[in-house]
Parts: sequence; structure tokens; C-alpha cells
Amino acid sequence: MTQSCRPSGPALASILLTLLLGGPVLASEIVGGRRARPHAWPFMVSLQRHGNHFCGGTLVARNFVMSAAHCVNDMDYRTVQAVLGAHNLRRPERSRQVFSIQQVFQNGFNRDTLQNDIVILKLNGSATINANVQVARLPKQNEGVGRGTQCMAIGWGRLGTNRPQPSILQQLRVTVVSFLCRPTNVCTLVQRRRAGICFGDSGGPLVCKGLVHGIDSFIRGGCGSGYYPDAFAPVAQFANWINSIILRQDDHPQLHPRDPASRTR
Repeated sequence: MTQSCRPSGPALASILLTLLLGGPVLASEIVGGRRARPHAWPFMVSLQRHGNHFCGGTLVARNFVMSAAHCVNDMDYRTVQAVLGAHNLRRPERSRQVFSIQQVFQNGFNRDTLQNDIVILKLNGSATINANVQVARLPKQNEGVGRGTQCMAIGWGRLGTNRPQPSILQQLRVTVVSFLCRPTNVCTLVQRRRAGICFGDSGGPLVCKGLVHGIDSFIRGGCGSGYYPDAFAPVAQFANWINSIILRQDDHPQLHPRDPASRTR
């Protein structure tokens, strides 16, 4: 089951049904976390439409952002802006750099199973690297993260299902688990309390030992249930593909970028 980051109508009914049945729901807001220090995560990106944040992302090169494929799958990406160097979304910040999206690369995303929930967004310019905007470190191909590893989930999503979206970036310490987790995902849980990721801010990074190992993808059993692990797209399984786009984009015709001339949204 899939849904857009902006649920309404039939999609909202599907969300409610999925919550009752305990199935997967797209993620994520941070529930039970705390405020991050200003620019503690300088690779964090806010994806916005009309000035409103709807998904997170990670700066993986000066002109490329990584996010969840479901964030932009049903959207005209030309309406999306990538905001770098942000911390408090409700205040003007001189640290921000804003870009539009020039091109989108997906890698076999399946909206029904949420497999391959990764997208690379090419920006219309190159970021200026400074103390507030930096490129993330990624794992090598198949350099997985082991069970029990402590990681940090990061995002601007709501603090709870019926609570408002925070203005300040949130972070939550989580633990990698293997139970109830597909081999095509990295899964995490916050033990002994209700906390985790939830609706409205998919695409944000999961940082483990200084590397971005995951992309917020989906949850089961409700926000921060404490029973079902949260699921992330595994960056290490796509490392070679990511690098092929960044380093040798023109030499890889199999990448199939979504182009305005080839698709009407």
C-alpha cells in the first residue's frame, strides 16, 4: 500500500485502514525526539512546495539531493524547491540556499511494495559548501549496518499524529533491529518507549556512525508504536548507482531520468 506525502480523500481512507490492519504507511515525522543543535546536520535538506516543507532529503553532492522516491513520485518536480542550510523553517535564515529541481533519477521504485524507495534529485545549481551546508558521507556498496547499531533519525515532521509540525529540526536516537524487517530495508526501533518516525516527512536521513545508511520510508502499527520497527531504504544497496549518477551521468543511458519532455504530470 502506498500514498503520497499529502494524504486526502481516498488516500486518507487507505491510511486509516492500513493503521487498523498494521500494514506499512509512508513515513515520516519524528515522534519522541528532541531539537537538533542549529546546523548540527549540515547535509539535511528540506523539500518544499509553495514555501511549505513536505519531505526531507540529504545533500550527497554539491548539485544532487537524495530522498525517498514516494516523495516526488506523483508530483510535478518542477514545483519543488530544495532548501539547504535551514534550521528553523518559520524564520528567515541567511544560511539558506534554495534550488529548483532540474532532473529526477529513480531506480525501479515500486509504489505498491515500497521497494527501492530512493530518488536522486539534480539541482539547477551547485551548493556553496560552508559550516551550514555540507555533503553527507555515504556507505560503500553493500556496507550494511549491523543489528544493535545506534543511529539518529532526523526530520521536520510532526511531533505526533495530532500535533503540529515543529519549526525546528528534530532528531531521535534509534537502534537498528532485524526482526519484522525485509532484507531490502534497514529497520530501527526505540526500545521501551513510544517514539519513532511517522507521517509527513519522508526522505530524511538515518545517520549511523557518521554515514547516511537509510532514507525514511514507511512505518507499521502507527506512529512510534514501540512494537513495529520503522523502515528505511538502505543506502548501501544503492551506493554504486548513486555514484554513477553523480560522477558519470552522461555515460549511463540505463539511468532513465524523468524528463518533462517524456512525461506529463
